[in-house]
Amino acid sequence: MRLSLLLILTTILLFSFNIFESDKEYPQDYFRSPVSGTIRLSGTFGELRPNHLHAGIDIKAKDGKIGQALYAAADGYVSRIKMQSGGYGKVLYIDHPNGYTTVYAHMHVFDKAVEDYVKRMQKEKESFAVELFPEPNQFVFKKGDKVGKLGMSGRSFGPHLHFEIRDTRTEKPINPLLFGINVTDNIPPRIHQLKIYNLNDKRETQKTKTIDLKKNGKRYSVRRDTLTIGAWRVGLALKTYDNQNGASNWNGIYSLEMFQDDQPIYDFKMETFSFDETRYINAHLDYEEQVAKKSYFNRCYELPGNELSIYGNQSDAGVITLTKDKASKIEMVIKDVAGNRSTLTFWVKRGEVKDPPSQMFNYVLPFDEDNQIETGPLSLFLKKGTLYENLYLKYNTSIDESEGVFSTVHQIHDYKTPAHRYFDIGIEPSGLPENLRDKAFIAYCGKSKSPQNCGGKWKDGKLTAKVRDFGNYCIMIDTKPPTIQPIRFKSNMRGASKMTFKVKENFDTARNIDPFSYKVTVDGRWILVDYDGKNDLLIHRFDGSIAKGKHLLRIEVTDDRGNEKVYEREFTR
Repeated sequence: MRLSLLLILTTILLFSFNIFESDKEYPQDYFRSPVSGTIRLSGTFGELRPNHLHAGIDIKAKDGKIGQALYAAADGYVSRIKMQSGGYGKVLYIDHPNGYTTVYAHMHVFDKAVEDYVKRMQKEKESFAVELFPEPNQFVFKKGDKVGKLGMSGRSFGPHLHFEIRDTRTEKPINPLLFGINVTDNIPPRIHQLKIYNLNDKRETQKTKTIDLKKNGKRYSVRRDTLTIGAWRVGLALKTYDNQNGASNWNGIYSLEMFQDDQPIYDFKMETFSFDETRYINAHLDYEEQVAKKSYFNRCYELPGNELSIYGNQSDAGVITLTKDKASKIEMVIKDVAGNRSTLTFWVKRGEVKDPPSQMFNYVLPFDEDNQIETGPLSLFLKKGTLYENLYLKYNTSIDESEGVFSTVHQIHDYKTPAHRYFDIGIEPSGLPENLRDKAFIAYCGKSKSPQNCGGKWKDGKLTAKVRDFGNYCIMIDTKPPTIQPIRFKSNMRGASKMTFKVKENFDTARNIDPFSYKVTVDGRWILVDYDGKNDLLIHRFDGSIAKGKHLLRIEVTDDRGNEKVYEREFTR
């Protein structure tokens, strides 16, 4: 009887709180789904993305269109509202009494009261981009109240809701599927490829090899039972994805465990992390595979400069020591948040170890030190923490006689090596006319052959900037103003719902540089104009603030180098 009672109590406990190997118990009935009907995911929490871990789940629009109703996941109040052309776009934050915050991003419209408040504040600040913090009693929602509509604002390329649950105090996002939000999933993760890294005693890669796998149900293996590797130490990486029922997307996995001879030596799980650490993804994944091939491998050993907090048990940072006469059994277990699992099992032993081919380089940059390079025409300063491992930097120069280039081209390693922090670069000009100094910028060419504007300020005779990529740099000039092209605009705008203009800058800009600033007035009075950064559009939606009759429209657009374009036309409402 006592045993039966214990089993009943245990069962109740398991169904009351999530048990997906998390270190913390999360309430299972507090939050409802932010959408009605079946949830289909196009993105999972912790999914590997360029330069960041995905901080929520992406819920597909049920009909593939914008406009689906969104609901408050629990009782709470609006604590923050943000409007921006990129990033999360139109985003709402709701604080809840249980210490969590839910986030609704890429929205199309807010609830009417919130929408009216935001527009009023935009007009007061004369800015489309705003960040607002209403009073706790200003916008209160009950669980299930409509908070707005699903959209694709900001950096979204398809209608969906990006939904997060955060710890209100720390703002750390937590996997929403650990809170009992139901997503049908009985499909185990899929394992695609294994990558092997021959390592030296500093965990530096000497050689790599990618291996295709054999599948037998939920079990995977290599084509030969035992892999013979010419190295004393190896690291592994796995290309693996998860799927849920009703969606074909290749989504991120929840956890990975690795065992050597049945002993745990490495694991991670996508339960929670902080936004301050999310860029360490570039140490977790194989960065070269991602930027060169758009292929995502989970690295199953730690680079020395990786400070992600997603890891659990580690033995020698996940590095596998090989012996020549005895093969080791390696088992890798991949799980999704629903508990479905797949397993890769193989054996590995050491073969003949050959000295790696010598590599040519100019500088050794330790990852755990400040690094400064001065060549005369070039200055570089990389603060400690910029690199994830020691960098054997290759440096060369060349002459580019193209029009608009006013320096030597400095070939600083290549784009396949990541940098965690922005670092300082300074370049000495060559043949730059004095009257064009304020039009000069640091230009970057990496994988793309098109130059990118990284900005620039003059200091001690050099043009300087903050950059976060390796590759080719030089000084170029921008003397051309942006272009303004009317898309939905004519002299007769009677009955029109909006007017739209396409604005294009002469050069692409780095992420830390605003491509341009703009101001739009009608009859000299500022009007609210949305900026759609994905499509380079300025959009004004007529809301009754412009009276009937003839008006003068003026659009002023100024780029990073101070080049200004003005567009003036009369129109009639």
